[in-house]
Formats: sequence, C-alpha cells, structure tokens
Amino acid sequence: MRRRIRELGVSIGRLDTGERNSIGDVPSVLVGHETLIHGEGELSPGKGPVRTGVTVILPHSENVYKEKVRAGVHVQNGAGELTGALQIMEWGILETPIALTSTLNVGLVHDAIVEFMLSENQDIGNEGEVVLPVVGECDDSYLNDVRGRHVRREHVFEAIKNVQTNVSEGSVGAGTGMSALGFKAGIGTSSRRTPSSSGGYTVGVLVSANFDGDLCVDGVPVGRELRRWEGGPRNGRSIVTVIATDAPLTSSQLTRVAARVPLALGRLGSTSANSSGDTSIAFSTAERIDTQLKPTIPVAQGVSLRMLDEFFEATIEATEEAVLNSIFMSDTMVGRDNHVSPGLPVDAALEIMRRHGRTAGRPD
Repeated sequence: MRRRIRELGVSIGRLDTGERNSIGDVPSVLVGHETLIHGEGELSPGKGPVRTGVTVILPHSENVYKEKVRAGVHVQNGAGELTGALQIMEWGILETPIALTSTLNVGLVHDAIVEFMLSENQDIGNEGEVVLPVVGECDDSYLNDVRGRHVRREHVFEAIKNVQTNVSEGSVGAGTGMSALGFKAGIGTSSRRTPSSSGGYTVGVLVSANFDGDLCVDGVPVGRELRRWEGGPRNGRSIVTVIATDAPLTSSQLTRVAARVPLALGRLGSTSANSSGDTSIAFSTAERIDTQLKPTIPVAQGVSLRMLDEFFEATIEATEEAVLNSIFMSDTMVGRDNHVSPGLPVDAALEIMRRHGRTAGRPD
C-alpha cells in the first residue's frame, strides 16, 4: 500500500502540519473527486482507454456566489488555462467552486459549473451578475483518450455532491491521468500552521501535478539517480496549485502568496517548460462577501509584512510536500496504447535518501 512521504520518515521544511496535513485542515474547505478509469490497450479515439476525472474544491459549504471569498492568482508559465482568472485579478474575489480537470474537458466542466450555479442562484443573470467559473487544467493525453472528452455534467455534479474534508491523493479525480517529474503523479495535498506569534493560522495546498523535470526530494536528486536504471517517461506538462488559508489576507497578499509556488517547484526539479501551464490560485476563508461585494462576515483585513513571511514559507513547504505526496501515493498506471507511467520505486528512493542522510529508514 502506498504511503505519504511524511509517513515514510521524510519531513519537508520546519513548520508544523495541520491535523490531516491537507487542504482540509483549513476550516470549511471541502474537496470532491470523480475518477474515470476504464478500457485498456490500443487507443480508439472517442472511446478509450479512459484515464481522467474531475476534482472540485469548495471554500466553504454555503452558497459561494452569495458568500464570496477573497482570492488571488499567479501565472508562472501560461501555456495552460485557468478560467475566471481575469476576474479574480480584477476584483480579488472568488465566487464559484474551483474545478480541476484535463485540458480538453475545460469547456464541459465550465458549463457544468455554470449549470450548478444557476440551479443554486435564481438571481444570476437577472438581478445579479453573471458568473465566471474557475476551471484549471493539465494535459493527460499520454494515458487518456482526450478526444473522447469523457468528463460530463454528471461527473462534475457527483464530485460536488461528494465533497469532504478528508482528501484522497494520487490517481484520483483530475489527477487520474497525470504524471510528474518522470513518475506517475496526480492529486497531492499538504498543510502548514504558522507560529502562534504569526496568528497560528493554517495554510493548505492541493495540487494536480503533471510537470516535467528531474525529481528532487528534500534537496536529494532522487530522479537523476533513479533514471540511471529506471528510465521513467518525460511526459508531464503543467501543474495547478490551489492554496487555502483561514488567515485574513487581502487579495493582493493572496496574490503574493500564490506567487511563491514557483519556489517550491524549483526545489522539486521543475524547469517550467515552454509547454507547461503553471498556475496557482489562493483564497482566504476568513471573510465572506455578498453579491453587492459587501462583507457579510467582516474581519480586519491583512496581516503585517513580518507575518506575511510566514505565509510565504508555509506555502512553499506545503506545495513541495503536496507534489511529493501526489507521486508517493500513485501506483504505476498503464493507459492508452499501453503507455506506462511508472510509480515511483519507493524503496529505491528511500535508499537514496538514506545515503544522503535525509531519513532514518522506512517505518514498519
């Protein structure tokens, strides 16, 4: 059975994790997946094999359109899509669920989120503003029949229906067909607590990891050493990172937090390739804002510049560990045309880590 990297004796960074070590540690945040796996062998465009899915993140369990939250977006390399990003950049507000999926399913998932929002809010487009759903994507075409666009309305609705605080990782939801740093990857999550002197707030991160590079684990060039005999594929393109916090950050501060994700990706071995869509979105659950853009749960906005440093560090550490969890929790997957994305050989990786003095050994 696959285990998370911290359970294997490797700790990333200095800050404490939350109780679950996931984005679900941020109060009110919920995550749901719908995973689609069927068929094998030769690709039959439009039919399969299918290795894809959708993941939905809710900032809280109430109506997000009527109780919006502050948000910020950062684009490291823009060869990808994050719908609704321009509005967040302009208003600093998130008013829909965040959905993650594969590239050619963006339009279908966007339409499903629109339908969900219309069903929940009769005033949208009448007395109220229209909505621009937030949908991020990565390309799973190495393993999946992307032309079939297999994620449908009912799958999005099922993911929304099944949201919970406990977050599954690896080859689930949007991460089903993803690979990163030469190995099978997918959905990963982690969290950090800022020190009590900085408010004792929680920062949670969720990634859909699908980017290229040589895997580094806590500074150790694991991927480079494994490639000497393993020869994993170099087929990943893109990563979407979602950051949540219960700290009362302003929209501009959230944008700055989102901009720290690239530092974590560099630690992991990413070069942010030309064809990679590397985007991140951060939101705060501390304040709720109504349809007139007035606070319904007002709080003192912003933290000091000194305190903000702790949020930067928390984001970098949690992003790094979230990506590693997405890899460590993913088994080898065979997809269309018998393409293979190998699961990380954990024992070999841990032996490399031990040689570099990074772990005391694998727990029983």
